[in-house]
Amino acid sequence: MTQISILGCGWLGLPLAKSLLQNGFSIKGSTTSLEKISLLESEGITPFLVRLEEQQISASVADFLADSQILIINIPPKLRGGSTENFVAKITTLLPFIENSTVEKVLFVSSTSVYGEDNEFVSEVTVLNPDTEGGRQLAIVENVLQKNSRFQTTILRFGGLISDERNPVRFLSGRETIENPDAPINLIHQDDCIGIIEKIIALNSWDETYNAVAPFHPTRQEYYTQKATELNLALPKFAALNTIVGKTILNNKLIEVLEYSFIKPTL
Repeated sequence: MTQISILGCGWLGLPLAKSLLQNGFSIKGSTTSLEKISLLESEGITPFLVRLEEQQISASVADFLADSQILIINIPPKLRGGSTENFVAKITTLLPFIENSTVEKVLFVSSTSVYGEDNEFVSEVTVLNPDTEGGRQLAIVENVLQKNSRFQTTILRFGGLISDERNPVRFLSGRETIENPDAPINLIHQDDCIGIIEKIIALNSWDETYNAVAPFHPTRQEYYTQKATELNLALPKFAALNTIVGKTILNNKLIEVLEYSFIKPTL
């Protein structure tokens, strides 16, 4: 039985772990919360308390990686709200433990923020031009992992993450003069995040990079107005004159190479 270690069993990692268990994999999952250990255990996940810091890592990380063939790194940079962590240093601290483990394949959950916000159509061969600190550090980590010859790495660049319960419209509802109404959305549903990861594993699609967004790019004004109506929320009001716009993320490679069919193509 193939064993997978998932570093970060949060909003995406926990349902992913549960789905992989149902598909016959053995799963080790990490959390930084002592209270969550019992939850992971109750779901059939072998739990580990792993705290990854810039200069050190929990002693349990070696056991967390032991006997796993695949490692899924699902911990985003914490750079919002004034946080200034060095995400690159964190992953660099983790690297020797991966190299000295049984892990042969790494799937790194990244973000389309590595592309910046130029007004263009963006594919996996587009030159990276991050305009945020989070995007910059993700781009560096992608490179560090992919150039390591001790394991194979696939990079998965997700767009905005949503689910049936988690949609930005709930935050935008009732707000006024929202900027950039004509920007295309680049979102992906949690169900498809899980489906794509499972397809990568099933097809052994390693040493690859994939953009992962739904094939659905209405403007922000169109999409969030429609969603607010569907959910009976106060309509968001957008600025009348705004020409910032932004990028459109293409997912052609995902569809052509993985032959992936979206579960929630129109979100």
